[in-house]
Amino acid sequence: MSSEFLGRPTLPQVTWLREQLRDETIGGGILLLAAAVALIWANSPWGDSYESLVTMNVGPAALHLDLPLDVWAADGLLAVFFFVVGMELKHELTIGSLSKVSEAVVPAAAAVGGMVIPALVFVGVNATMAEGDLTGWGIPMATDIAFALAVLAVVGRRLPVALRAFLLTLAVVDDLGAITVIAVFYSEKFSLPWFLAALATFALYWLAQRQRYSSLFIYIPLVLLGWYFTHESGVHATIAGVVFGFLTRVRTDPGEKESPADRVGHLVHPISAGLCVPLFAFTAAGVDFRSVGFIDSLATPVAIGIILGLVVGKPIGVVAGAWLTARFTRATLNADISWRDVGAIGILAGIGFTVALLITELAYDVEPSLLDSAKVAVLAASVLAAVLATIALRSRTRHYAEVYAREQAEAVESGVPGPPDDSEAR
Repeated sequence: MSSEFLGRPTLPQVTWLREQLRDETIGGGILLLAAAVALIWANSPWGDSYESLVTMNVGPAALHLDLPLDVWAADGLLAVFFFVVGMELKHELTIGSLSKVSEAVVPAAAAVGGMVIPALVFVGVNATMAEGDLTGWGIPMATDIAFALAVLAVVGRRLPVALRAFLLTLAVVDDLGAITVIAVFYSEKFSLPWFLAALATFALYWLAQRQRYSSLFIYIPLVLLGWYFTHESGVHATIAGVVFGFLTRVRTDPGEKESPADRVGHLVHPISAGLCVPLFAFTAAGVDFRSVGFIDSLATPVAIGIILGLVVGKPIGVVAGAWLTARFTRATLNADISWRDVGAIGILAGIGFTVALLITELAYDVEPSLLDSAKVAVLAASVLAAVLATIALRSRTRHYAEVYAREQAEAVESGVPGPPDDSEAR
């Protein structure tokens, strides 16, 4: 039996999707502004003050938390971001686009292809070039949903809702892959006692959710302790955010208007998208080109591997994964959408940025020259992917407008909320 690929989401999914996209679109604009400020400041006559700021140590040394601000941003602020990711992943797997195997298999395969092929491209480049370095193979795997949606806010305002949902699904599955890579390959000095302590906080959080406790006096201490124990265990602290998010209940009980994930998401998602991720970008994106030549940085095997992985490998992987899976599962593509559109979303998914920068810092934290080169490559690849995606999406403007108008008419007739419009976020 065949299924439809990229069909219109259900009413609850459309409603949830509208809210997620609105928060991420606004956050994407702030993210780009924060990154631009960091780049300008780092390369201005006052660039040394930027470096002094982001490397300034703060926190209690007795708890081993006397950390530079950029580490606090990566380990602390991004834990909030990954908490949101964990809730989004739970939603998608429980009641969203990944809840039914027949509907999930094609987008999941597209996401996996969009992770595997970029990593292989990076490895291929660095394994065959002199002075290549394989450590950063995980860098080109991730998709930055906020940056991607910021591009859509400018060029894709009438994009069919199914393609928007597909982009969000790609990003969520990509983040799951990145989380796994970080936990397995980019954590160090593993401590079993601290890890068991973290597991205990996860179990208590799950039990509190199961018993339907709602007091913040229970959850806030558990989350803080879980983050600290994970940090001390040697596993990257952002993993705690993912686990707590995934353990948060997304289904509503009888008589309950909102699930705990919905209630917490309304509070935390805007903070994550509008504050935590932009502040991380501010501390991570400020590459000083005064000491590192821009062209020279892009000429290294690491940079070439990242750029080719994100700009070329990502769309190839997304389209190949989706097409091959659809072919063997007999899934049919939505009549309003072509493989050309899937390719455009694949190009847009090549915007790595936030998680790519995080993996960059984890991979090359002790090699400053490679760290700067990799950061420059992530920035350059993300901008290039944004430009190419803009061209691809603009070439379909008339078709998207026709589909959008048809979806709006159907929404009015049926009472279903219409397709998300990025103008709502402005």
